[in-house]
Amino acid sequence: MQQMMASTPSSKVSSPDSTSQGIFSTSRIRNSETPNVGASPSVGQLNADMNGNDETDLLSISWNQDYGCFAAGTSRGFHIYNCEPFKETFRRDLKSGGFKIVEMLFRCNILALVGAVANSHYPPNKVLIWDDHQSRCIGEFTFKSEVRGVKLRRDRIVVVLEHKIYVYNFMDLQLLHQIETLANPKGLCCLSYQSNTFVLACPGRQKGQVRVEHFGLNMKKFINAHDSQLACFTLTMDGLLLATASLKGTLIRIFNTMDGSLLQEVRRGVDRAEINSIALSPDVQWLAASSDKGTVHIFSLRVRVSGEDSLTHPNAAQGPALFHQNSSTSLDPLISPNTGANPNSSLSFMRGILPKYFSSEWSFSQFHLPEKTHFIVAFGSQNSVIIVGMDGSFYRCSFDTIHGGEMLQQEYVRFLRCETRI
Repeated sequence: MQQMMASTPSSKVSSPDSTSQGIFSTSRIRNSETPNVGASPSVGQLNADMNGNDETDLLSISWNQDYGCFAAGTSRGFHIYNCEPFKETFRRDLKSGGFKIVEMLFRCNILALVGAVANSHYPPNKVLIWDDHQSRCIGEFTFKSEVRGVKLRRDRIVVVLEHKIYVYNFMDLQLLHQIETLANPKGLCCLSYQSNTFVLACPGRQKGQVRVEHFGLNMKKFINAHDSQLACFTLTMDGLLLATASLKGTLIRIFNTMDGSLLQEVRRGVDRAEINSIALSPDVQWLAASSDKGTVHIFSLRVRVSGEDSLTHPNAAQGPALFHQNSSTSLDPLISPNTGANPNSSLSFMRGILPKYFSSEWSFSQFHLPEKTHFIVAFGSQNSVIIVGMDGSFYRCSFDTIHGGEMLQQEYVRFLRCETRI
């Protein structure tokens, strides 16, 4: 990788906490599932190693934006995998150390990389925008503190620090927005990924609060989601719905991001647990959650969105400037009667006088995994769920949309022999 940083901060960036410089060009993006692995890397630092040994530490796992691929950051570099069918797409090994953050840009050749503490060349306070087709760095950000997360859209780069979030334009790396947050050591942040909407959700300034930025509408909303601190959250692809969980880990709540209203509440369990991942199905009929209790839960959603066609069918014209939202389009949730998909307590008829626990909706389907392992979940095709673990395991399971119950394991792969790192 080439060093792109000048000795003084770039004049392009107004943030006092970061410097950046880049040579990004749209001509450099290639929509390819299998980037060219034969190209020689710049200055010989990043090397393809398709026959490398598997004795490595797994530092991170993350989905791409459509959940069809996932990236594994390791102590030696990174690996990219396709989910359906499962296969390793490519890997890169770095002699100086590994990456704790690997963020894909859909299925193209652009990646955002953040080095691990042990990486002698790329420290954890630096974000590299890496073009794997050209095998070189096309942009770089350096911060005064450790980078906690990175999110990519085709038109934006979002960098998450512990107390601040920076939003940059992808074309010229110009700083567009700065957001102050409560302490955010996990780097919690999520984006909408449809080209005609740009919604960002992040922690607010109060415990349990989510800040939602509708950039196309120039509107922000603060949602007091939980009494305790946030554990994780996710948005639908259009950014109209938000699902949240707290550190207590018993309840998951679904909100309307336009007005902040609570639409539905489901219960993972009664004991405290760390919820590691939440996923919403593309049709917004199902929600999946994984926790350190070793169970993936599937919940049936009763949220129906009207007026969403204008958001799910964007204009034919595409471009980095098209993150417009139609201000006349709003979320009109219609909560259908409970069909019994998620069982309620048998005492729900007394919900007016009993604690809220008794009226919570329980999971519709489940799958059991090793406890204390960090798993992330996503929905696959044909009523399937993809589960990837920090123990180097990959599962594909199916669930019965009529009867629920225990999910059926369809596939299991040990994709990386490693020690667990969270």
